[in-house]
Amino acid sequence: MNIILAGVGAFGLKHLDAIQKIEDASVVCLVEPELAKAKNVANQYSVEHIALDLTEALSLADIDAVILCTPTELHAKQALLCMHAGKHVQVEIPVADNAEDAVAVAELQRKTGLVCMVGHTRRYNPSHQWLHNSIQRGDRSIQQMDVQTYFFRRTNINAKGEPRCWTDHLLWHHAAHTVDLFQYQTGETITVANAIQGPVHPELGIAMDMSVQLKTASGKICTLSLSFNNDGPLGTVFRYICDNGTFIARYDDLVNGNEESIDVSQVDVSKNGIELQDRDFLKAIKTGKQPRASIANVLPCYQTLYKLEQSLANSK
Repeated sequence: MNIILAGVGAFGLKHLDAIQKIEDASVVCLVEPELAKAKNVANQYSVEHIALDLTEALSLADIDAVILCTPTELHAKQALLCMHAGKHVQVEIPVADNAEDAVAVAELQRKTGLVCMVGHTRRYNPSHQWLHNSIQRGDRSIQQMDVQTYFFRRTNINAKGEPRCWTDHLLWHHAAHTVDLFQYQTGETITVANAIQGPVHPELGIAMDMSVQLKTASGKICTLSLSFNNDGPLGTVFRYICDNGTFIARYDDLVNGNEESIDVSQVDVSKNGIELQDRDFLKAIKTGKQPRASIANVLPCYQTLYKLEQSLANSK
């Protein structure tokens, strides 16, 4: 399986590490407008080709798939470009920063039948998989999810603390993880979606604090707190309050409500969520079956994000 990787920032490197662990798959071309950066990464990971733009890379022979780790505003346009070129595509989260573009990507996927997957990694983290399997067996039911997504930002930097050319967004990026996960874990449609936000940063042009409330038809609720102002441990903590136990998921790790560790090493073939995500993408291409985080499966998340965006507009 010959893969193009577009974007060699923090998450691009995570995918390069993951692909190295998967048999019969290799990244054969990097797309990166910063040539020196591209050469450095290509040498580090023994990637043969470098392209300055995606169109150039797509002209290469024997390309099977593309993984997009580019700025958010390019995701939908580039996903469409890949599918028009007949290539399977995995788009890092979010697939778009508006519902209209997300729907356009979903429609083209249906027309082409190609694999189009979005990087909703929480569906793959062993911690969340363990809970999903438990819920599916009927061992427990979610009553409430309480989620905190916290970062500390004053300038435009990525997860490695490096400057970047695009601006992150609490709603269309970070909230997308939880909105999708809440629907995935409950197996229900979100019927109530409200949001409020704090002041907009004068230079970054985005809200630095946000609160989201979600509810399903059966009464399951989710409270999500997001901040770029938290000067402390960074990342997301998911608390599942169930009718049978409380569980806290921190990416690939899981503990119970008393902080006692739960072994998730046997949940899947790896404990690395990004690797499991990439494995599902490549498996879907080989088998012709849609992956767990296909654009069709995650589209309701983006429709809910649109409702939340409207809620924010109405609260001004």
